[in-house]
Amino acid sequence: MRHNDAFRAGTLASLGVLPNPDDPRLTMAVTGVDQTGAAVQSKVPMERKLTIFLNTQKIVTAMTIGDYPEELAVGYLLNQGMLRPSDTITGIGYDEELAVIAVRTERETDYEEKLSKRTQTSGCGQGASFGDVLDVIAGVTLPEAELRTSWLYHLTNRINTIPSLYLEAGAIHGAVLCRRGEPLVYMEDVGRHNAVDKIAGYMHRHRIDGADKIFFTTGRLTSEMVIKTVRMGIPILISRSGFTAWGVELARQAGLTLIGRARGKRFLALSGAERIVFDQDLAYVAEESAKLRRKGAADDE
Repeated sequence: MRHNDAFRAGTLASLGVLPNPDDPRLTMAVTGVDQTGAAVQSKVPMERKLTIFLNTQKIVTAMTIGDYPEELAVGYLLNQGMLRPSDTITGIGYDEELAVIAVRTERETDYEEKLSKRTQTSGCGQGASFGDVLDVIAGVTLPEAELRTSWLYHLTNRINTIPSLYLEAGAIHGAVLCRRGEPLVYMEDVGRHNAVDKIAGYMHRHRIDGADKIFFTTGRLTSEMVIKTVRMGIPILISRSGFTAWGVELARQAGLTLIGRARGKRFLALSGAERIVFDQDLAYVAEESAKLRRKGAADDE
């Protein structure tokens, strides 16, 4: 299901996008042995190359599971500052056999300048961000918003129990666009930056405003994750995992609510705590089941 008229209703049944663990293109069954020497068969995620062009210029070759290539390409270019939110996209050409996608714009783009300002980041799988990252933070004013703890606990429970590639095969990152206590768009990929870029591309292509949204990620709260969330205009970022010092510093500069280690009853807010409304009685919140713990869940124990 790609998109439907009920998207704005915000219920799980009206998810615009959700993982499809049964898609045979996304995983492969491989054989091996376990710790006892017994033969086992396990599903593992696929990795495919995707070369992204902006107009006639080759920009990057990314490794991805291969779903939602249009959203990934548009979101990547937006989050690298090569596309402006106001740009008119005149066409997107995708050749699955050649693993090439080209995004064409009405405006002549200035990617040469962006390419000249290449900054290595902590993103897994690709690890490059273009342009002066501090330009994104300087002078930004994120929308006013609130985060009720009842929404937060409902979100973490729902996201943990939605059928996903992670639960099916592991070795995958998730990114979820939410409103209040409901997930709306759920993307996965082998790199957390890819999953985030797919969300950004989906928002741009469907003209979804980030002002009243919450962004959830299974990955670490790094500077890259903070910058991408700010670019999307989303005021609240939540993760199952921990923080980096620069991620916290940039979140504070931008006025972004930054919540990490959100598992079971627990969470830790290191920026923007003034948006949090503590309306949930913790006596009615269950601890997270061990079988639902994802990659990085034990990192901060």
